[in-house]
Amino acid sequence: MSIARRIGAALHLRGLTKRYGDVLAADNVDLEVRPGELLTLLGPSGSGKTTLLMMLAGFTEPTDGAILVDGKDVSALPPHRRNIGVVFQHYALFPHMTVAENIAFPLQMRGQRGEDVARKVREALELVQMPQMAARFPAQLSGGQQQRVAFARAIVFDPPVLLLDEPLGALDRKLRDAMQIELKQLHARLGLTMIYVTHDQSEALALSDRIAVVEAGRIAQLGTPRELYETPRSSFVADFLGESNFISATLRSSGDDVCRAESSDGLALTARPAGENAVGSPIHIVVRPERILVGDESASLANRFVGSVEDVSYVGEAVRYRVRLGAALAVTAKVQNRGAYNAIGAAPTTLAVGWSAEDSIVFARSANAPSGGGP
Repeated sequence: MSIARRIGAALHLRGLTKRYGDVLAADNVDLEVRPGELLTLLGPSGSGKTTLLMMLAGFTEPTDGAILVDGKDVSALPPHRRNIGVVFQHYALFPHMTVAENIAFPLQMRGQRGEDVARKVREALELVQMPQMAARFPAQLSGGQQQRVAFARAIVFDPPVLLLDEPLGALDRKLRDAMQIELKQLHARLGLTMIYVTHDQSEALALSDRIAVVEAGRIAQLGTPRELYETPRSSFVADFLGESNFISATLRSSGDDVCRAESSDGLALTARPAGENAVGSPIHIVVRPERILVGDESASLANRFVGSVEDVSYVGEAVRYRVRLGAALAVTAKVQNRGAYNAIGAAPTTLAVGWSAEDSIVFARSANAPSGGGP
């Protein structure tokens, strides 16, 4: 059967747990992955995302819980009987085999032989745009080409689920960006259910239908890239996914539309509703750098202050301003490079900055949250 588009399998994790001594690498994880979805497990090193992937693949045995593929419990099955494709970070290609032999290997392990194997290998190579590379060895390929071969090998046997463990991690940034586009196109063409593991937030935002942010072996938040970026439910998610300013403050009043707070330097702040945070409690107000406007553009905003400019960084597509608003508070504003850099001046000494209440998210202040602006 040719490699054609089909809807991938539904994948359910039920109470999935992995314990190494006293360490919980995965802590009672419940997760439903929709058929044909590209879901990313995103988290810092040691968060448990790779452990979850290895349990799905069958390379790590769960301490407890179940893994269901289209309703069938595969938890006790060895990797080769799960019919799940895997692409590793370092590709794991056999150096003594040609590209065609590498791709044919999983078919041969399943007892297939002859022209059927040769046809499927050709189709896989055409899918990843490498039909002319069949006779080459891995050492003769670039990193991007090796990544394509690894992908072809993982999908040549038509698996309903494909697992990808940081497959672009060994590539340079420009090539990674190009390969992200190719992966999205391949996913759309094949319709596989894909589970993608990465610690790269921009990669997760660019690729995913949904993202599961993993913290200490648990799913901290699950949602679309937009949902997680615009409405994070915890300071951890706000800090890890994208860049944020954390402003330490005390909640002074709370209403249905906005709340009012006071920074440690006495600045009056307006933000989104404070939820269950009590008046008088310590909070963090989180504002994304790109939501902070500078100069005249900040004139009508609820939170507007004039501060001293500590640093100006030109980073090509944007200009970053670090502005000191008080002894305990400095904020970073990120201005898209549309000529604003020249209009404001290369090295202003003072600068007005502002942001709306809608762009100010409130969280209870916790000991492990980022500091509120820094001295």
